[in-house]
Amino acid sequence: MSLVANTGKLAGRTLFITGASRGIGKAIALKAAKDGANVVVAAKTAEPHPKLPGTIYSAAEEIEALGGKALPVIVDVRDEKQVQKAVDEAVKKFNGIDILVNNASAISLTGTAQTDMKRYDLMHNINTRGTFLVSKLCLPLLKSSNHAHILNLSPPLNMNPYWFSVHVAYTMAKYGMSMCVLGMSEEFKPYNIGVNALWPKTAIATAAIEMLTGDTSTSRKPEIVSDAAYFMLCKDPKTYTGVFAIDEDVVKEAGVKDMTPYACDPKNADNLLLDGFLDDPQALAAHNNVTLQAQSVRRYHTSARLCKEEKTDAPASSGQIPQLFASISKTLSAELVQKTQAVYQFNVKGKEEGVWHLDLKNGEGACGQGEPKNAPDATLTMDSKNFTEMFAGKLKPATAFMMGKLKISGDLQKAMKLEKMMKSLKAKA
Repeated sequence: MSLVANTGKLAGRTLFITGASRGIGKAIALKAAKDGANVVVAAKTAEPHPKLPGTIYSAAEEIEALGGKALPVIVDVRDEKQVQKAVDEAVKKFNGIDILVNNASAISLTGTAQTDMKRYDLMHNINTRGTFLVSKLCLPLLKSSNHAHILNLSPPLNMNPYWFSVHVAYTMAKYGMSMCVLGMSEEFKPYNIGVNALWPKTAIATAAIEMLTGDTSTSRKPEIVSDAAYFMLCKDPKTYTGVFAIDEDVVKEAGVKDMTPYACDPKNADNLLLDGFLDDPQALAAHNNVTLQAQSVRRYHTSARLCKEEKTDAPASSGQIPQLFASISKTLSAELVQKTQAVYQFNVKGKEEGVWHLDLKNGEGACGQGEPKNAPDATLTMDSKNFTEMFAGKLKPATAFMMGKLKISGDLQKAMKLEKMMKSLKAKA
């Protein structure tokens, strides 16, 4: 689904796209392929992933089916030799490179204490160093092109401290990509190379996001980004450079008036989750309470625990949450534990303030009031009303998180497993 018409301006041009085996990278590749462009599919995925569809070879087939030419190459952007080999192969097959799209990226939305250095290094080596490296090695070829562009999928440089506070390591890594735009756009002006950044206004539904959250209903399709990228890459690089663009603004400039078709669920077209780093009051409001750092909350210590083996020992306190955990305790099983492998702590605020736990990592599972016996993999903080709605299936964890109704510290991926777990609990109830 594309709302920006192809003009043929990229016909015969060669695009080198990192991370092009799936998601936004592939969407940009397919859009260019409709012009008859050549695409170097530079990504790590050579073998099918059990949960994430797409390889460099399947992407290449789709590109050629649309009229483009493709060169699939295995590239880890952290490896200089692999990148140089891919550049050399591009020259051999297509006689040069006109456009570089730095799309490959790693993400970990964790606070300082929760970010291990292996993950820190991965983000900085892929996002910042990878972008710099690929740009450096493609530069000699871009200098020889009469339509040279570098496009980084990175955010505007918003110096609001908030965007650093919620996930400083990730912010630094993404801003490293953006600083490449800031510096290279000025440095490469004498060579007539346009260097720009593109960032989505809303959450974008990709296979990776769907696997992580299980919910794309408040996201837009990748085509809004590929439409925007295409429009930007068709501009004159001599005059269009140093721009930090937002996808929605670009497609509006291209003539798109109705954004509804880009929404995964048209019913949510006016209620989409805004992306981060935007200098926008709505974006700040949506993320104001989203922090992955440990939160200081009042702890309630109690020995009363509900578990599979002690269902009848439910605490006598009234309210929806004790009843909820009593219901959950009846559905626990070794099978559910095996599937989930996570311990959760819930810091509930508001009317039914307290601390609760759900152990889906040990034995046949356990749940109840108080902190878990074993260290939690993820700690979730939210208001009691939102908490009960979440476990009732009325509010999805991913949606609650992005709207700022849910704060998470610890392992984000395990926290998002709650969505599938809750569906399983509901089916058994």
